[in-house]
Amino acid sequence: MDNPAALIQRQLEAYNAKDIDAWLATYAKDARQFHLHGECFAAGHEQMRQRMQIRFQEPDLHARLVSRLVMGNLVVDQERITRNVAEGKAEVDMLCIYEIKDGLIQTASFAATEPKLMDS
Repeated sequence: MDNPAALIQRQLEAYNAKDIDAWLATYAKDARQFHLHGECFAAGHEQMRQRMQIRFQEPDLHARLVSRLVMGNLVVDQERITRNVAEGKAEVDMLCIYEIKDGLIQTASFAATEPKLMDS
């Protein structure tokens, strides 16, 4: 079984590889994703797959780890995400809080800044 930091690193690498199956393999089947202090926006692998299949179509999608804090079964990542938005290529700063249970991500909560357009 991976330690929490290794599990989250595998999740990040699968995200950057746009490997939906490897990405989902880091999450529990009944995992839930939330806006920080807010609504659940994906529950279970099927909803997460639908959401991420769209995201993984972005040609410039990439997450760069800025910092990582591990506290027991909690992992908090600060990431800078390159995204493709309607106006062009942009960066988003994200705070990602993962709760690990039985070697898989059980819940994930996210806070993000508004996309900032990048110079071409």
